[in-house]
Amino acid sequence: MKKYALIVAGGQGNRMGGQIPKQFLEIAGKTVLMHTIDVFFHYDPSMEILVVLPEKLLQDWQNLCNTHAYSTAHTVCPGGETRFASVKNGLSKISGEGIVFIHDGVRPLVSRETLNRCFRSASENGNAIPVMPVSESLRKVKNKDSRAVDRSDYATVQTPQTFRTSEIRDAYKQKYNPLFTDDASVLEAAGKKIFLVPGNSENIKITYPEDLEIIRHLLRPAP
Repeated sequence: MKKYALIVAGGQGNRMGGQIPKQFLEIAGKTVLMHTIDVFFHYDPSMEILVVLPEKLLQDWQNLCNTHAYSTAHTVCPGGETRFASVKNGLSKISGEGIVFIHDGVRPLVSRETLNRCFRSASENGNAIPVMPVSESLRKVKNKDSRAVDRSDYATVQTPQTFRTSEIRDAYKQKYNPLFTDDASVLEAAGKKIFLVPGNSENIKITYPEDLEIIRHLLRPAP
């Protein structure tokens, strides 16, 4: 079955406190986004890889590819004002039937095992959402009150959220809703059941400076 990777790299890195978008930060000789693209290429070199970037960053990305002599095959398309619009733009470039992995550009450490689990579930069930169990205690906070909740009732969500291409394209025909926080919520609003698979603990999303330091450590070449 044909595989596609739709890598969404629309962030501006405001919470990182720097001027360089976080997907363009360099780790171990390559940008974060290059590491992420390469994960999918090494998983399946026949996979078609699409990268969605803010239009104003398209030339910057080309310059980085030239500087690093980066040659992993991928197609770049401009994003939109929201993540919803960016994913919709990316999906419009996929015409064939198959399985699409929709992934955050700043998650460069998704494992092969997670990708395998996602692909199998999406092939069998139509979708797959990688999740991790909650390890810390949780409290529900409302106004000035709070109460303990059972953490086993919750899971944290990762990417790549993985789908049959026809089903997720149809789901993205819906009107945008602010409650669409990820691709699974879009598909769920279209009436589809969501299937969960285990993620991997290293598959963190770079959001804050400390996340970048963790990724630097994990991607550091072996001595």
